[in-house]
Amino acid sequence: MKKQLAMTREPIAAARTLSEALPYLQRYAGAVVVVKFGGNAMGDADAMAEFARDIVLMRQVGVNPVVVHGGGPMINDLLAKLGIKSEFVRGKRVTDKATVEVVEMVLCGAVNKRIVQAINDQGGRAVGISGKDDDLMVCVADDPELGFVGRPVEMNVQVLRDLYNAGIIPVVAPVATGVADNETFNVNGDTAAGAIAGALKADRLLLLTDVSGVKDESGAVVTQLSPEQVRDMTARGIIAGGMIPKTETALLALEQGVRAVVILDGRIPNACLLELFTDHGAGSLIRSTEPRIKPRGE
Repeated sequence: MKKQLAMTREPIAAARTLSEALPYLQRYAGAVVVVKFGGNAMGDADAMAEFARDIVLMRQVGVNPVVVHGGGPMINDLLAKLGIKSEFVRGKRVTDKATVEVVEMVLCGAVNKRIVQAINDQGGRAVGISGKDDDLMVCVADDPELGFVGRPVEMNVQVLRDLYNAGIIPVVAPVATGVADNETFNVNGDTAAGAIAGALKADRLLLLTDVSGVKDESGAVVTQLSPEQVRDMTARGIIAGGMIPKTETALLALEQGVRAVVILDGRIPNACLLELFTDHGAGSLIRSTEPRIKPRGE
């Protein structure tokens, strides 16, 4: 009898988890969720497969996921093989003509298609595009020091709506067209994800990182923040380094109509599912108004 009870605990726990997820599944049915995928998970086959499975599950339960990816480590590898040196200014890659050609090759080719294939392997329907396709993202130079690094100034997101309304998961490489002379621009992955989320008025923007979230003075992760708190923590130097562009992206996305942004630890198994479909979350949620009693997912 004891053995039989022990054997049933695991499936019972799994059933309970599914039952408890029902309000969240209902909450996000039909919602648009933009997911920025990057970091170490992109180079790990098991992590890639797990991410793809989560995205397919999101689609299966009625969420409309849009994946935007980076690919910095892969770009670095090919640049090194080609003998092209990389320089960085304020955390962004200086991109000359030779570098932007490599960036486009890597992001629109190998990286994008690898993610598409991973999603398809899990039973999803994914299509890979770049910011150039249908003029999804049109850019100007972000900073003369950075060369061909773009800042989106025009977004044409109907192609994304057409795809997810047809049951297809868009996977977007952050390479864009320039306003003048049809230049090619490299766009920071977080920046691209924020611009896409803002143009779609997404319900959630999930920025997957290799850190556990926004931390306070003591080093503890802050699970919920308002834009005012983010600005104050930045001014006091608590938010610093590589977290600054992520929080800047979050604030701009909120201003453009995104309901909430989450900076979450992509190293945690099933991070996206934890964030959307449980009350635990997996990082720092930034939103204009914080709920008092409602579940974290509301």
